[in-house]
Amino acid sequence: MRTREHPSRPWAALLIPVAILLGFLALVTAQHQRSLAIGTALARGETPPAPPVTFPTFDGGRVSLSDLRGHAIVMNFWASWCVPCREEAPLLEGIWNEYREKGLIVLGVDTQDLSEPAQGFIKRFGITYPNVRDPDGTVAHLFGTTGVPETFFIGADGRILGRFPGEEVAVSAWHAAAEALLAGRAHVPWPAP
Repeated sequence: MRTREHPSRPWAALLIPVAILLGFLALVTAQHQRSLAIGTALARGETPPAPPVTFPTFDGGRVSLSDLRGHAIVMNFWASWCVPCREEAPLLEGIWNEYREKGLIVLGVDTQDLSEPAQGFIKRFGITYPNVRDPDGTVAHLFGTTGVPETFFIGADGRILGRFPGEEVAVSAWHAAAEALLAGRAHVPWPAP
């Protein structure tokens, strides 16, 4: 006796890959929306919470933003191949040396870079502030960066108070941002739309 094939089985086999693809697209869209959320919130004058991220260090350790809670953080995304980053490095070192006794942490985030050239960059510019790695750019994407350099100012309470969306070479701007950050004010420059 021959059994008849059920006509819905071929469609069922096609629906599984389609459902997987739709799930993947929903996940990618949600991640993209989260990365846009920080920039959008800052543009509206809001102070969104910093994402709970953990970075690998150059010596094999790990540092998470939650470990730094209670400190004002100047978090600078950079790369050894970035020419403007070379101009900002001495400014960041100066801010670190001037304000660290007041509780300010400058945290360099080497993103989309190789470890060896990055370590050469740190040595070349005499950088003493802590630096971590974001080798594939995952954290930079999560923060919604548009390139390097880009700097985020995170208050002691873990909220993002502002950012420099590109290179900033005015010493006065760095001092004003550090003072505002230490005072807990969301008075860090943001470009007009």
